[in-house]
Amino acid sequence: MKRWFLWLFLVLGLQLSALGLAQYPRTLTDDLGRSVTLKAAPQRIVTLLPSVTETLCAMNACGRLVGVDDFSDFPEAVKRLPKVGGYFNPNLEAMVALKPDLVIVSIYGKLHESLEKAGVASFAVRAETYDDIFRTTRLLGRVLGLESQAERLVARIQQEVYAVESKAAKATTRPTVYYEIDPTPYTVGPDSFIGVLIAKARGQNIVPRELGPFPQISPELVVQKNPAIIVLTHPGAADLPRRAGWSNLAAIRNKRICAYTGEQDNLLSRPGPRVAQGLQLLVGCFHPDLR
Repeated sequence: MKRWFLWLFLVLGLQLSALGLAQYPRTLTDDLGRSVTLKAAPQRIVTLLPSVTETLCAMNACGRLVGVDDFSDFPEAVKRLPKVGGYFNPNLEAMVALKPDLVIVSIYGKLHESLEKAGVASFAVRAETYDDIFRTTRLLGRVLGLESQAERLVARIQQEVYAVESKAAKATTRPTVYYEIDPTPYTVGPDSFIGVLIAKARGQNIVPRELGPFPQISPELVVQKNPAIIVLTHPGAADLPRRAGWSNLAAIRNKRICAYTGEQDNLLSRPGPRVAQGLQLLVGCFHPDLR
């Protein structure tokens, strides 16, 4: 009899956890170092990061979203949700009007302060490194009370990345790569999540590690390093030869420029569940024979 009650207790506990009804209230530390106490599993959530939107939906929590940032567009269901601005133009009034019990924000900016003054709870996350993808997924699982779903998602992403990385391992060369986010120019360092994807795709990032994960660099550095391949996530490929000294770059002379915009840019730029698809784009760019 005791064993039966123990079994029933464990089963009910697992079911409650899956529904996000167990172990609340809970206090968690967000990526700003703040202690955030959740009285219950959030059921009305606003997300201000596309990668977070995708992560929550990949944990089967799309139904808890009541609003998203202007750039969240995947999966299809989130396109119908109210938009509440973005990093540079957050619409606090629109957020408050949705009566969320939690707004998930970036660590950058001070939106959390405005939300606090408005009486709305917020939770800040950071996703800059490759490891942050999995750490953030697990953290969001704890926020929502969906720890088991988060672990399954982490395992799935890692398996998908491993499959693509194994394919890239067949490459016989490791070309030098310059990756440009915008023509300022901002780029990616080896320790950023995109920098790790470049390495997994068997490329060599020309940007020195000491410059940081997403540095703004001097165009002369690119001329000095003379990369074999250039990857762009903005529509400016035609302008590259006009930059001082760039017309002689190996990547430009040999027409080894991979420009990704729109949906392809999203796959590369969002540290979330579809990161393996972004990795596949880089493998196809660096090693066309492996497509």
